[in-house]
Amino acid sequence: MASVNRLDELSGPRVGERLGRDSIIVLPLGAVEQHGPHLPLSTDLVVAEAVSTAVVERVGDECDAWLLPPLAFTKSNEHAWAPGTIWLSATTLLAVLDDIGRCVAATPARRLLFVNGHGGNSALVAMANRELRLRHGLQTFLAHPHMPADQGGSSGSSELGMGVHGGRDETSVMLHLRPDLVDMSLASRRIPEGLADNTHVKFGGTVSFGWLSNDFFPEGVIGDPTMASAELGASMFDAAVTSMCDAVREISHFNFGR
Repeated sequence: MASVNRLDELSGPRVGERLGRDSIIVLPLGAVEQHGPHLPLSTDLVVAEAVSTAVVERVGDECDAWLLPPLAFTKSNEHAWAPGTIWLSATTLLAVLDDIGRCVAATPARRLLFVNGHGGNSALVAMANRELRLRHGLQTFLAHPHMPADQGGSSGSSELGMGVHGGRDETSVMLHLRPDLVDMSLASRRIPEGLADNTHVKFGGTVSFGWLSNDFFPEGVIGDPTMASAELGASMFDAAVTSMCDAVREISHFNFGR
């Protein structure tokens, strides 16, 4: 098994010796939030860290990529109603990402990749990308292990395009990565079918809307985990790692098209 380039395992002096301007710092963004009765609070954290680790293990030496420990607590207030959800406000998360960017900018590296496992972070991290570019001169990037269905990603046919939380795909990947944390006896199909016929105002539609996960069902699931399988999860995980490796290769020589 290949070794993983872990930034936090270097000594201070070695950071200056091993990193250069083209080094890529990879920061997994997870969440600690409810994922229904069948999945653990750590679902997004587990997936983001596992994909990031596998990517750096595979192309870390080739692309000079370095893994940071994951940021576990992020913007999860759509699940604030559920005990166990630990969330940061938008203001706090922006400040935390700015602090991290400032620290990365103190190293020789000038490329920072956020691997975001929680869809509720996406808009905020995209905003942070530009702020970090402006304030600290970093080249900043945002990627997802699997693009959320409400942001243009895929969803199972039984989910009517609305498998956005705790559904088939997340459950499948967790059955692959951490089956010991999944209880399929508690999995239930929960789809807001009343939105499916809308042209604009729906998940993945042209008009977005503010929502809390218990606006739809009391369990906080929006998807169909009953269709999940470990085999699908293994396939999705491998596809995510392969795609992310390709993305990291492009990041390694990105220069705004010049």
